[in-house]
Amino acid sequence: MSQNEGHEPPPTDANGEKGETGAEGPPPAASAGAWPSPPDPRTAPPGYGGPPGYGGPPPGYGPPGYGGPPPGYGPPPGYGGPPPGYGPPPPGYGAPPPGTRPFGEPTPGPPAAGPRRAGVIALWAALIGAVVGGLVGAGVTASTDHSASAGPTATVREVVEPGNQVAQINDIPAILAKVEPGVVAVTTNLGAGTGMIITATGEVVTNYHVVQGASAIQVSIFGERGTHRATIRGFDQGSDVAVLQVAGVSRLTTVAFGRSDALVPGDDVVAVGNALALPGGPSVTSGIVSAVGRTIPGATADNGEAVPPDLIQTDAAINPGNSGGPLVDANGQVVGMNTLVIQQANSEQSAQNLGFAIPVATITKLIPALAAGAKVQYAYLGVGVGDNTAALARQYRISVATGALVEQVVAGGPAAKAGVKVYDVLTRFDGAPVPDAASLEIAIDTHKPGSIVGFTVVRGSQMVHLTATLAARPQTPS
Repeated sequence: MSQNEGHEPPPTDANGEKGETGAEGPPPAASAGAWPSPPDPRTAPPGYGGPPGYGGPPPGYGPPGYGGPPPGYGPPPGYGGPPPGYGPPPPGYGAPPPGTRPFGEPTPGPPAAGPRRAGVIALWAALIGAVVGGLVGAGVTASTDHSASAGPTATVREVVEPGNQVAQINDIPAILAKVEPGVVAVTTNLGAGTGMIITATGEVVTNYHVVQGASAIQVSIFGERGTHRATIRGFDQGSDVAVLQVAGVSRLTTVAFGRSDALVPGDDVVAVGNALALPGGPSVTSGIVSAVGRTIPGATADNGEAVPPDLIQTDAAINPGNSGGPLVDANGQVVGMNTLVIQQANSEQSAQNLGFAIPVATITKLIPALAAGAKVQYAYLGVGVGDNTAALARQYRISVATGALVEQVVAGGPAAKAGVKVYDVLTRFDGAPVPDAASLEIAIDTHKPGSIVGFTVVRGSQMVHLTATLAARPQTPS
């Protein structure tokens, strides 16, 4: 549980490197429409063809000399019935009843079951670790960190065009041609990732975890030979964004930023990056926006860092080395920064196609401060909260079953001064509803330190209106 608007983190299986396969569940249960079991061929009466609607005997079934239908079960094309002497088929023979499956073909069953631990998710940043010459083995991913950096005042080129659907596969090379000149490979003594050029004079934005703790940073511009030394100008650990300054460059091509707030599930996107640090140029994958505004309650990355809220979820493949690279829309404009991927739902169940990117709207708000080398300050209420549920409401005799349940109040913090108590439930913040803990965290992040906000808590069955002056969130060691 965080000291501010976070959720009480459940136990997290976060240190393993290999995604594990899902546990095997019970065998599929037979459905009401499953085929009846055939009789024993040794005792079946002559001429038996199966019950009404039965699609035919399984292979080998029948009197001597009858070979049965071919593998795959069911009458072969042109099959006109059993051979002479076999006996007339009963009414309906030759076609299964609607909604049923032939004998031997499994019916759908429940998904594989395994022990469930709510909220236990293993996440990895799409960062390739510097292990064995920088190579990452199959299924092995590196750890996630969160921060950011910057340089002098950055000029961000923003272009917005209508439409966000890739009309045909031939559009992807055209999209890549727009974005690739502004994409770079970032290599450190600890690993490798990707970055995006944001100024012609060499400012590059990337994930902070790509460069965190590095003693040497090199940037390679795709399509050019050689590397350039880079330094961190500024970073923000909480949002996992950093700005680098590349030395000795000029007249670089920058990426164009689009609008992440215009994305909707189903929009086409393309991910570009330095996947596995493979030579020969960037790797390109495509997919759709699976969800927007995604927050993963209580989750931490495998390095222990909190996962930023309000992410773009995509099924475009994000691999080690993609961290810091662009997620672009159908117009070739950057709408997000590829950051992390879920590879395990828990220790027994694997996950697929669950990649996440930081929205460009978040990044562009950070760039000016980071480019100036300033620390980014976030508003702070001073509570630890979790999702309120019907079960918790009954347990603590609370009259509402939604909202953010206060589990900790930081002594001397804004919430404590305002009169917030443990087991209060925040239901509204600055006039907006608070359905869960993640909503409160996002709402607070939209304010600046020093903001005076009103909010509503439910205490038992009583509704209480309070006011607090938000403080600056305490800095965590980088």
